[in-house]
Amino acid sequence: MSDAPMTYARYLALDELLSCQHPQSELDDEMLFIIIHQTKELWLKQMIRELHLAQAQIRSDALVPAYKALARVSRIQAVMTLSWDVLSTMTPSDYTRFRHVLGPSSGFQSDQFRTVEFMLGLKDSAHLKFQEDRPEARAAMMKALTEPSIWDDTIIALARAGIDVPLGQLSRDWAQPHIFSPEVEAGFLQVYRDTERYWELYQLAEKLVDLDDAMATWRHKHVITVERIIGGKRGTGGTAGVSYLSSTLSKRAFPELWSLRTQL
Repeated sequence: MSDAPMTYARYLALDELLSCQHPQSELDDEMLFIIIHQTKELWLKQMIRELHLAQAQIRSDALVPAYKALARVSRIQAVMTLSWDVLSTMTPSDYTRFRHVLGPSSGFQSDQFRTVEFMLGLKDSAHLKFQEDRPEARAAMMKALTEPSIWDDTIIALARAGIDVPLGQLSRDWAQPHIFSPEVEAGFLQVYRDTERYWELYQLAEKLVDLDDAMATWRHKHVITVERIIGGKRGTGGTAGVSYLSSTLSKRAFPELWSLRTQL
């Protein structure tokens, strides 16, 4: 190690970081496109770290400390949503000039975004195929796929609090997506109807709703931005573009926390 005093640039590895942008054209808009997406991947890395921390805390019944990590995730989501406003300064004409250099690559292939989805409970093993050439990324996705999601952990914590939960919700094939459970809804209705008794679970549930809310907002802004830039054309990588993105708007990681509101 060097004996030289630490500097801002060395601490942040700025030379390495700022050399990671490799536009395939000379167009200014391509650099913006790269930086926007690289920044999102950095934020996704932090989100994954915070979700791991929150899950560990929930599993040990340290629900109050978990609020901090979950609040941080929802604020990161808000920053990521705002970044679409920066990307939308790129016009359709701007994007068309360099779109061809992307080839078959697509944000649809982001392993970190899928890992976040898996950790929230939105599991789909079909996304693993995009990481065949990246064993570490695929292993991280597989781990998130096959372990309980943060929603599974919360349902298990609900049972530990003495509320009846079906055994099938406490031990199952975690690689399968969570399916709406009327019994889980009924369990959380007890929490919401007696918030003083179940205050920690109630607050945890609301922090999770913040995440789902922020994810829905991010998806909506994504749709609007893509429609603004490419209209109804197919997306890169052969994706269906706006029509596919629009189909994701109704996704909810914690469906019982939304449906119970009708019952209150």
